[in-house]
Parts: sequence; structure tokens; C-alpha cells
Amino acid sequence: MEYDEVAFGRLRPSASLCVINLRCSMANRRLYLRAILPALLALSIGTSVYAQDHSDTHEHPVVVELFQSQGCSSCPPAEENLNALADDPHVLALSFGVTYWDDLGWKDTFATQAYTDRQWRYAHYHRRDTVWTPQIYVNGHTDLVGDNRMELNEAIREAQSTGPSIAWLPTNRVEVKASNLDPRASDVWLVRYDPRTLHVHVGGGENGGRTLDQRNIVRELVHLGEWQGDDVAFSLPLASLSGLDTAVLVQAQDDGDILSASVQHAGDSELP
Repeated sequence: MEYDEVAFGRLRPSASLCVINLRCSMANRRLYLRAILPALLALSIGTSVYAQDHSDTHEHPVVVELFQSQGCSSCPPAEENLNALADDPHVLALSFGVTYWDDLGWKDTFATQAYTDRQWRYAHYHRRDTVWTPQIYVNGHTDLVGDNRMELNEAIREAQSTGPSIAWLPTNRVEVKASNLDPRASDVWLVRYDPRTLHVHVGGGENGGRTLDQRNIVRELVHLGEWQGDDVAFSLPLASLSGLDTAVLVQAQDDGDILSASVQHAGDSELP
């Protein structure tokens, strides 16, 4: 299926991939996509990654971020793959709802502009002017469509976390420990997500009439501050909803590689 041009530089999603490019002219966009998309997908799937000994991955899980929309007919296979990873203690699976397909007949019930902005920051870091759904980033380093489970598993196996340890402290605080392994200036992010499987009925748009199973939906994304290689502690804001799991990510500045991550499940929130 070809891409249909619509107003404001957006593209209607195809049966296999939903792409948006905000810099192409309306007259040249179809030609641009036909020329660049195959190479872009090959590059994203073939991005070089590192080997990792997963002996410590319970402390440093591999972060798998899916950017999706309830209004994207191409997203359910990638969501199924993410849902299957949600119980793996070596993986932090996160599902971000984006907003740029909200005008296709259904407004995503969990999407926010902040999550769309995060996906665009990834694109800018990787020097691209295109984002799409579904799109998965593995540790902020490798990206792929996400509907191929074998490719996703291979990216996870080859991912590496080289950053500092993260310690959960009493009274809603967290500490990022000093480290010389990868002392790049980094941002520290708080992510809160719903670990339940949510059965979302879609009332319109391309998935109209379907019930989508969505898990680990991100509900909060907060920039806590920066880590410069030394010990630094942060106070955590109270959660806006009950029952959310909490993750902290240490990520190279400007949404580069994720150096380390740690998770505190809702039932563990009282543990020191």
C-alpha cells in the first residue's frame, strides 16, 4: 500500500508501517519515502550493537521502548512482542503512546506530547528527520520496527549496559552511584508505568472495533536531573496514580544510549 498525503506534512499509515516526516515538501514526499524508507529500515535493523554478559542484568535490565498508537493498525504485532517481554527480569519493557495519529479517527487514551517529543529526540540524536510507529529502541542505541520477534530478541541479546549502579533509598529517594566505567554526562529520568495488561476497546479509526491488549503503558516521564560521574541523589515526586511501577534511567545526554536502569515495583515501594 502506498502512503497517502494529508495536511500539515503528515502521512496516512500504510498496512505495514506508519511514518511521519515533517521536513519533506508535499510535492516530493512520496518520492522521498520510496527512496529512503528501505535504506532507513535496513540501517535501523542493522545498527551495530555490543555484546553483553547478562549476569548482572537484573540490576541493569535492557530497556526496550516501544513507540505506538492505538490508532495505528501496524502496531498490534509489536505490542504483542513487547507484552511477551514484560515478565522478563532482564528486560524493562516500556510502551509509549504517541499523539501524531490522533487525527485518524481515534485519540489514543494514554498518549501525551511528552512521549512524542521523546521519540523525536531519539530521531534527532540519530540524525534522522523521520519517526514511525511502531518503532522500538533498545537501550536507546538500536532501533527497529519491532514486529519481528527474532530481530528484537537478537537486539536485546547484543545490548550492553555499562553505566552506574542505582540505589533505592528510603523516603522516596534514589541515588546514582559514582562510576568510572562510562562517565559520560547523562540525564536521569523517572518513568512510571502500569504493569497490568489493559484491555483497551478502540472505538474508531483504523483499529476501530478492536480490543487491544496493552501492557507496561508509560503514565509518567520526569527529568530528575543530571549525573556527572559522582554520587548524586534525587527526590522522587509522588506518583499520580496508585499501582504504578517505577523505573530510573541513566541516559547519555540528548537522548543517547541508556547506560543503566533500575526498577522498583509497586509492592516494593516500602523497601529501603
